[in-house]
Amino acid sequence: MQGSELITAEMLNALWSDLGKALAVEAARFSDGVQGYLKKYSSVWNVVGRVCLHLAENKRNPEYPFAFIATYVHKVSGQARPQHLPLGRALKEYAGARNRQKLLALLSPLSRAAEQSAFIRELVDSGDIYYPLSWTSREAHRFLCGITHYEQAGLVVRMPDWWSKKSRPRPKVSVSIGGKAPSKLGMDALLDFDVKLSLDGEDLSAKEVETLLAAGEGLVLIKGKWIEVDRDKLLEVLDQWRQVQKQAQAGGVSFGEAMRMLAGARLDGGEADSAGEALPEWSEVIAGKWLSSRLEALRSPRLKAEIDANAGLLAELRPYQKLGVQWLSTLRGLELGGCLADDMGLGKTIQVLAVLSLCRRCKEKGTDLLVVPASLVDNWRLEIERFAPELKILIAHPSSIPSPELGKLPKQKVDAHDAVITTYGTAMRIAWIRSHAWRNVILDEAQAIKNPGAKQTKALKSLSGRWRLALTGTPVENRLGDLWSIFDFLNPGLLGSAKAFNGLCKSMASAKQGYAPLRRLVQPYILRRLKTDKSVIADLPDKTEVNAYCLLSKRQAALYKQSVEELQKVIETLEGIERRGVVLAFLMRFKQICNHPSQWLGDGVYEPSDSGKLLRLRELCESVAARQDKVLVFTQFREMTEPLADFLSEVFERRGLVLHGGTPVKKRMDRVKRFQEDDRVPYMVLSLKAGGIGLNLTAASHVIHFDRWWNPAVENQATDRAFRIGQKKNVLVHKFVCRGTVEERIDALIAGKQELAGEILSGGAETVLTEMSNEELISMVSLDLSSAVEG
Repeated sequence: MQGSELITAEMLNALWSDLGKALAVEAARFSDGVQGYLKKYSSVWNVVGRVCLHLAENKRNPEYPFAFIATYVHKVSGQARPQHLPLGRALKEYAGARNRQKLLALLSPLSRAAEQSAFIRELVDSGDIYYPLSWTSREAHRFLCGITHYEQAGLVVRMPDWWSKKSRPRPKVSVSIGGKAPSKLGMDALLDFDVKLSLDGEDLSAKEVETLLAAGEGLVLIKGKWIEVDRDKLLEVLDQWRQVQKQAQAGGVSFGEAMRMLAGARLDGGEADSAGEALPEWSEVIAGKWLSSRLEALRSPRLKAEIDANAGLLAELRPYQKLGVQWLSTLRGLELGGCLADDMGLGKTIQVLAVLSLCRRCKEKGTDLLVVPASLVDNWRLEIERFAPELKILIAHPSSIPSPELGKLPKQKVDAHDAVITTYGTAMRIAWIRSHAWRNVILDEAQAIKNPGAKQTKALKSLSGRWRLALTGTPVENRLGDLWSIFDFLNPGLLGSAKAFNGLCKSMASAKQGYAPLRRLVQPYILRRLKTDKSVIADLPDKTEVNAYCLLSKRQAALYKQSVEELQKVIETLEGIERRGVVLAFLMRFKQICNHPSQWLGDGVYEPSDSGKLLRLRELCESVAARQDKVLVFTQFREMTEPLADFLSEVFERRGLVLHGGTPVKKRMDRVKRFQEDDRVPYMVLSLKAGGIGLNLTAASHVIHFDRWWNPAVENQATDRAFRIGQKKNVLVHKFVCRGTVEERIDALIAGKQELAGEILSGGAETVLTEMSNEELISMVSLDLSSAVEG
């Protein structure tokens, strides 16, 4: 070795001595000295002085196919490997009175295991534990079933790999659904149903099944693999599924029932309540060849050469939009309803127009019905004129056709058009819209039917169409019941009855796998892409969301504190629905006071110095004005739109625009166009509900939520007026929160609500507060003066 001539004996001795001292210092930290040190830093030392139980296959002896031996580790080799000796040697090695304690220490884990395991006790009592043994499969299975007890007693167990795996080979009742194409399509299509026994996805032959069931319980060698069998459980599950098969032999299993079986979602107490559901480790439900290929096409749409997604469009679709058209076409081909839930601004409208253009190009008979909010009628008309002018459209709305004439429109006139555009209110009122046999029925902003008991929802669900589609950026806006109502329109029966679905949601909320069964059940019918996913759209700028914390003015703080004290007195004497109404009224009051005292008092003064939010708004908008950017300011209160606009006109030194629920439909589009095209318009103030859907306001690069709706889905929908395709700048979103008030505390609840929507793809925060105890409620709304005023 180069440089070895410089090493002396004294140097080596000193080095060795230093190493010994360092080891002594480290070993002194352990109660058992060097042994403890070695056990911590070299795991192989942990088995020294311990009994090991070994089980291995013995393929040369079919009668006794397993070999067993107990050993103990008496040292570690120079290669850091444990050295085993048969346990019988320990009786000789530790013979004599002097070594009795060592022998007892070695065998004590074996004694503890014998207390818990009758099988180990038999081996110890007979003395067989000290000798190599040949075992039958039944004896090996008895041994393997007690491994947990052995390890808890301190024994080391070595076993075959196939047993130590989390998922051991096990025969299962394999239920295959949809191997062949059904005679008709849709949710009521009847699929073939087959029940077999399988192993690792491979069907067992009749002889193998006979061998399996004759074995009783234990280990059986099938297809070269040792598998665990419990004949009673297997027969129970097999019998249950064969009963289902017998019931289905009259025609088959409906597509909806099949999907529930595949998802493992128990709804109406039918097939999903079988033993196959109760004992999933003994059964599996798989999609047959035909069904599997269709579900794969829905879950992972791929472009096909026979579909020209751009056909008839005066636009070039983005790749993800072409996949969306493919997905929609696949659903149409199967006559299954779907929910296009792409993030706001990703172009749901143009994907629908592509599908309608394909229908026209393929010369499919019939007329499509588009049901949209009143504020979006012109938006759809303009999009069709721009991107699909070959589509002949009829606008069935009093703004285009006088009401008396609209109510008596002849069928021939309707059939002469490719599509009819109407509103939710009109569809509910006009009889011929509900009775007409439509080709496709498409709902835009389909959260409008989230309330299943509403007249509007019932009217829309009565529409007749060969195919149904729902468009929404928020399939779960407030609660999972919203999802049920939309799916009851798209694919009636898939999610069962409302009562059964609510029961399912409650059971999933506390179940180990959470909402996974529901996710599996609805996933094929929902397509949702997010703007934040760069694999979907890489050229959209970033969106940054920040809380803009505001202080209360002294006047705001006094009114807020007075209101808390008043609430505390009032709720002590109230219960039930009356208490809930009072709590909601006070929450509204707190919001108004946080905005401006004049909103609550109704005095119309709106002095800027009386509102911490207005002062914060000035700071932000002065920066926006200096950069010559544009801003959207959202408020949930229509009465706040004009005071905000007046205040902003002073900040920007020129007027902007206002849009709320009272703005006529025709004026809305004019104002949107002005905001987008006129550089002299610096801001737009919008009421959250009126401005939260369908509008394209990408000229703005700043969004301010002056007050909070306390529903993340609604807020995000409003934000996406600016953060959508066409936006070239980064978007900065400011959410106003008054410190030390209920606004700051509910902000945390909003984050919690977003988790539920993410699970499937949530109730309002107000609802949560009404269900709190009096003490919890007052704690939530109380004023923290130190942070609210002093900051």
